[in-house]
Amino acid sequence: MAKATSPTSGQTYGIRRVCQVWGVPRSSFYAAQTPTSASASPAPLPARRGPKPAVTDAAPLAAIRHDLDRSPWTGEGHRKVWARLRVRDGIRVSAKRVLRLMREHTLLSPHRPRRKSNDAHQRQIITAAPNIMWATDATQVTTVQDGKVWIFGVAEHWNAELLGWHVTKPGTRFEATQALGMAVRQQFGHLSADAARGLALRHDHGSNFMADHFQKQARFWGISPSYAFVGEPETNGVIERLFRTLKEQAIHGRIFQTIDEVRDAVRAFTACYNAEWLVEKNGYRSPLDARAAWLDTPLRRAA
Repeated sequence: MAKATSPTSGQTYGIRRVCQVWGVPRSSFYAAQTPTSASASPAPLPARRGPKPAVTDAAPLAAIRHDLDRSPWTGEGHRKVWARLRVRDGIRVSAKRVLRLMREHTLLSPHRPRRKSNDAHQRQIITAAPNIMWATDATQVTTVQDGKVWIFGVAEHWNAELLGWHVTKPGTRFEATQALGMAVRQQFGHLSADAARGLALRHDHGSNFMADHFQKQARFWGISPSYAFVGEPETNGVIERLFRTLKEQAIHGRIFQTIDEVRDAVRAFTACYNAEWLVEKNGYRSPLDARAAWLDTPLRRAA
């Protein structure tokens, strides 16, 4: 009708006038003129500019799909896929190429962009060796029969290894000490006085960690406190990031009936995480692989 001619003026009505009379937005008219995504053929991917590589995209793409299928983790990005292809499969491919292939074939996991902070302090504590600084914190998980239960964890700052954990119904100072004691026994072999002398423990100002019982027991083992800033969980970021990984990989999306099911999930996650989770600061190695490489240096073998 927009192309029809008015008998009085002898001019076409026009799209704008017709849409105004009908009360229809012009955007709807133009949208109706374009073919739908179902009927239209998908647009071809833009060809890669510049010299063509010796190996086509088909081979690395197949390797990427195979790596994603065999990985026990979900939500991993292109950097960890790239690291496994290089280290485990011996495939020499650039990280940018892996990112491009995963983006073009919708293999990237959904993510939210990070908001950049104006604070120049990056809140990073870098340790050059194990057993210099640990971190501890607690989080909660809801079960059907037992209600909310607590998960206490102790992480190594150096390689992000989960050293100790404790799943319990109450979340008091005594349960917080259990996770720390598990880590001390694992790393030093005993729980006697000064077993972990020289070690610093980063924790927040929660009542279970600030309690006299927890602080006295830590000092008995030779551990000195390192307090995170109030209201800034980033200053205890190592254990916070580990708990995020725990929830994303083993907690979220599951319904736990009892506290025992939570314990089983944390136990299985700990074994798999320490052995297989790739950490960027470890050179894209798992926490146990990073510790084994550190212990395997010539000076430490001689000692």
